[in-house]
Amino acid sequence: MLAVIFYCLFAWTVTILLVWKFLVSLQKGVSYVKRLHAIPCHECEYFTNDYRLKCTVRPMTACSEEAIACPDFEPKTPYCKACAKSCHQLN
Repeated sequence: MLAVIFYCLFAWTVTILLVWKFLVSLQKGVSYVKRLHAIPCHECEYFTNDYRLKCTVRPMTACSEEAIACPDFEPKTPYCKACAKSCHQLN
């Protein structure tokens, strides 16, 4: 009877530890993904969307965590630099 209680206690301890480790890993993964979503490169004027040269100003730090506080960040503007409504009229 004592062995059954010991095995049951051991099984529950292992189960609780596995669930706890899973939740901790999930929390770390979510925080890492949130940090990666803070990278502003895809919204920058200098981002080329080419795997060979991702950024024309800072190619070594483009699309990395170092680019989160990039001092050269410029928001993208419409191609014609005019009002977005009148862009189709310029062609």
